[in-house]
Amino acid sequence: MRVRFERVTKRFGAHNAVDGITLDVESGECLVLLGPSGCGKTTLLRLLAGLEPLDAGEIWIGDRRVDQLEPARRDVAMVFQNYALYPHLSVFDNIAFPLRTRHVEAGEIDRRVREAAARVGLPDLLARRPAQLSGGQQQRVALARAIVRNPTVYLMDEPLSNLDAQLRLQTRTELKRLHRELGTTMIYVTHDQSEAMTLGGRIAVMQRGVVVQIGPPLDLYRQPVNTFVGTFLGSPPMNLIEGSRHGTAVTIGVRAEDVAVSASPAAGSDEARVLVVEPMGSETLLTLEYRSQRLVARVAGDARYEPGQSAWIALPPDRVLAFNADGTRIE
Repeated sequence: MRVRFERVTKRFGAHNAVDGITLDVESGECLVLLGPSGCGKTTLLRLLAGLEPLDAGEIWIGDRRVDQLEPARRDVAMVFQNYALYPHLSVFDNIAFPLRTRHVEAGEIDRRVREAAARVGLPDLLARRPAQLSGGQQQRVALARAIVRNPTVYLMDEPLSNLDAQLRLQTRTELKRLHRELGTTMIYVTHDQSEAMTLGGRIAVMQRGVVVQIGPPLDLYRQPVNTFVGTFLGSPPMNLIEGSRHGTAVTIGVRAEDVAVSASPAAGSDEARVLVVEPMGSETLLTLEYRSQRLVARVAGDARYEPGQSAWIALPPDRVLAFNADGTRIE
């Protein structure tokens, strides 16, 4: 189901947490809201869920305006960062809770709970209580509780942030599979750019209550509209170094993998000094001093460099972006 925010504003005192956002989410897509803490992404999700009232604007799901409806009538399901499970209820009863509040028939509840539990890999844990589960299993219960409702829109508020790195990676893959299988519109909030790049059909990057840029992940990665998007999206962040273009001082942006590094002088290369070497297995990150500035380069995992040695770098012109003094990209 399509979701539309029209000039949506939310204030907390004098602070505009969401500042006149207009945004379309296509039916069946996974849109990721990405940005730093305090940028307004969770507030936007809560406005859609009905957990916060709007100060201005409209929110539509399909052909229904929902911002004036009670949360229960909006037909959305939200998965929270802290899972919000009932400790005294079994896994089965936690998953079944939203169906029981809607007085769904017992046989139908049993069928839908077991189906949802199977989708997230919990069929053998239905009799346990949350305290008997790992963090990853609790997160799956929260997902199953959302799935069982069969809503028109799923809202995910940093659901993986409490998991360790390996489990986050595994669950991220499962979430992508689930979204593909369910085919339901999903809006996913995160400050983790790896999650955003992996899960999002499109990413909306937010800063100070507004959407700065929206588009497919690789478009934002390769063509950020400003230095904020360039440095927020990507790990390591885009290198920003002072340079010139046609005699005008500009900021040069280049991704770590686009910095060509060699151990000996090459045509068109400049000398730099290796400061830090970070082996990552399949690749190595080099922090280099270049023209009294620092930049990071991504090289092959078996490349051999030592701190203090010289290296020669080249910045391919077709991979270099230029930004104005205010941070906006120069076309």
